Amino acid sequence: MKIDLAGKVALVTGGATGIGRAIAAALSASGARVAVNHFGQNALIADVLDTVGGGARAFDADVTDAAAVQRMVAEIEAQFGPIDILVNNAGILLEKPFLDITENEWDRVIAVDLKSVFLCSQAILRSMQPRGNGCIINVASELAYLGRAEFSAYCAAKAGVVGLTKSLAREFAPAIRINGIAPGPTDTAMLSLDQISPEWRVKELAIPAARAAGPEEIAATAVFLASDFARFYYGQMLSPNGGALML
Repeated sequence: MKIDLAGKVALVTGGATGIGRAIAAALSASGARVAVNHFGQNALIADVLDTVGGGARAFDADVTDAAAVQRMVAEIEAQFGPIDILVNNAGILLEKPFLDITENEWDRVIAVDLKSVFLCSQAILRSMQPRGNGCIINVASELAYLGRAEFSAYCAAKAGVVGLTKSLAREFAPAIRINGIAPGPTDTAMLSLDQISPEWRVKELAIPAARAAGPEEIAATAVFLASDFARFYYGQMLSPNGGALML
């Protein structure tokens, strides 16, 4: 099965690292022209663009800020043309007991992990809808279904992504396909001991696969959803999770 995305323009938010970077590279390898969103990660971006290849370009924007998102979309469309594929991938993690979470911390996680999906989707759907085609892929998490102690803000935000994905899929079908990915543990900085405790890392890897996914394994799902092979997929959350969650 060969996927050809030649002629397509894709935007990947949070594309400088981890799953986002792998998705950007995979879309580019399939022929798409890729806009890589990041926020202030200028030290990384030359290496990122080299990895992604295919004439990819970087767009620095805070995807929690409506005006910044609108400017970014306008810049991408001016340089690449209309966006055909949006991958809402930007996300952050917070491991903290629920009673210790501050309002600012809660708001930040919800803003990056959920509000950004709203803002980017709304900005791009305004262009996609009149054209009558397009594809949006939202990155959630298996924890949206499982929940996890001391990850309440993250789980709540990702559960919101699942609900938003299903609602938008119904509202904009059949012309625009909107689906999501709910990855299991993936070998990125978010799974590092800098982000989560050793105890939770052990629990993350206590799954049938007995390992974390490589980011490229998650990216393969995104490329499939972006392709015509997924043309009968609407409002679906595909979950490459190593057996952590069996739907």
